[in-house]
Amino acid sequence: MKLSSPDFENGQPLPSFCAYGAENKSPELKLEDVPQNTKSLALVMDDPDAPRGTWVHWVLWNIPPDVHTIKKGQTPDGAVPGRNDFGNTRYDGPAPPSGVHRYYFRAYALDQILNLPKGSTKSDLLKKIHGHVLASAELMGTFAASR
Repeated sequence: MKLSSPDFENGQPLPSFCAYGAENKSPELKLEDVPQNTKSLALVMDDPDAPRGTWVHWVLWNIPPDVHTIKKGQTPDGAVPGRNDFGNTRYDGPAPPSGVHRYYFRAYALDQILNLPKGSTKSDLLKKIHGHVLASAELMGTFAASR
């Protein structure tokens, strides 16, 4: 499985529209080579460089397996949003306090549709998908603190 974006290359800076203090819109994401027997997809975006440990920016599950593009600033129909570390059930973009941070987007192809309530956390999701991941893919973008 492959995860990419027309908005940034792996390892390169995220566009400014993604920032929490700007448009706060998620980048467009492309999923390729999703296993045929996939029942649902899940997505997590987090920042391992946050001062107090990994900061979760976006959690989604039950994305239909035929979704190959997640459009800029949108949640796919049928997807269930989890609670991020801002306390919201939506995408909230980069807002690093200092320096350059890395932002990892991880997609998971799952062999089941998840029975997980809206607002569950990344931790809840990872427990629920344990043993049900058919494939996964990762994409990383960077973002620098405003001066």
